[in-house]
Amino acid sequence: MKEFCLRLTKSIMSIAIEKDVVVKRINGIQQELAELRELGKLPCDQFQENKGFELGQYHLHRALEGVFNIGSHILSRISGGQATQYSEIALKLGEHSIVDKTFAKEKLVSMAKYRNRLVHFYAEVTLDEICKIIKEDLGDFEIFLSCVKKVLENPDEFGLTVE
Repeated sequence: MKEFCLRLTKSIMSIAIEKDVVVKRINGIQQELAELRELGKLPCDQFQENKGFELGQYHLHRALEGVFNIGSHILSRISGGQATQYSEIALKLGEHSIVDKTFAKEKLVSMAKYRNRLVHFYAEVTLDEICKIIKEDLGDFEIFLSCVKKVLENPDEFGLTVE
């Protein structure tokens, strides 16, 4: 009985990362980034034409949602990792060494705040800020994705398992 309880406790405490769920989200983020890069080829003054501004917001929002869905999924598998706010997800990813702490504080928290801006203050989002993000900040998504891929490839380094 004691052995059964120890196995049960261990299995409850270490729920595996669902690799197929995470990989689908990674692929989704990569598709959004491809769309954003295409938009980024346009000069900012042409961004308004052909709905570039609206498409930029749409693809950026979807990419950000993917980041925080993945982050939440991974954190939910870590004891004490659960988070209820997007900025908290960002910080806890750094605390648990899923991403570099500085990257979490400086980049992921900013991404969380911008996600909230897109969702709650969308009427205040400007063409210039969307254009700037698309042209200068998409690399932050790549850094995040490389960290997630490292977790999937070496889960034991993070005290995690993958199924």
